[in-house]
Amino acid sequence: MVGTASMVGMALVALGMVLTPGPNMFYLVSRSITQGRRAGMVSLLGVAAGFGVYLLAAVVGLTAVFALVPPLYTVLKLAGAAYLLYLAWQAIRPGGGSPFAPEPLPPDTARRLFTMGLVTNLLNPKIAVVYVSVLPQFVDPARGDVALQNLTLGGVQIAVALTVNTLITLTAGSLAVFLAARPAWLRAQRAFMATVLGGLAVKMATDRSRAVAAAP
Repeated sequence: MVGTASMVGMALVALGMVLTPGPNMFYLVSRSITQGRRAGMVSLLGVAAGFGVYLLAAVVGLTAVFALVPPLYTVLKLAGAAYLLYLAWQAIRPGGGSPFAPEPLPPDTARRLFTMGLVTNLLNPKIAVVYVSVLPQFVDPARGDVALQNLTLGGVQIAVALTVNTLITLTAGSLAVFLAARPAWLRAQRAFMATVLGGLAVKMATDRSRAVAAAP
């Protein structure tokens, strides 16, 4: 059974990650603005399938590898912390790009939109960091089945990510106009996300816990 604190912590992490511009957001917003909401939603289905692949890997025992090879877990955790710091810097650096000012994209078929959404998510380093380095931080073997905890925490991440991405996809055009007229709002959002990601990076880098494997 996952503790309430772990679920809330995972939800906050997921919210911070999904609101930080990255491959998924850039792709979904670009498709929604340049090809319409339907194209954006089809692309989002592909992104959702990518989340499912990562969740399945976590449930079947991805963390078992890191439990057996602790140095590998440490290296990946530090790499994840470094990447989060990079994302924090990207959020606040002068001249940082905005997903709401996308480059024009040629129209694509529904199958290609789904496939590109899937591939974009599978190759998204932010999501890899969540499942490889962040999610294990909220697993407590004393609370029972590790695989079930991974499933629950991954479900929380997916629910938050899909909810926010759906809202972004459906309102991308309106948001682009709104933010273009109010740059202060965009700066405040980026500063907040940089703070969240930076804090998480420090927590990960200083954490001394070890990976735990699912029970056979």
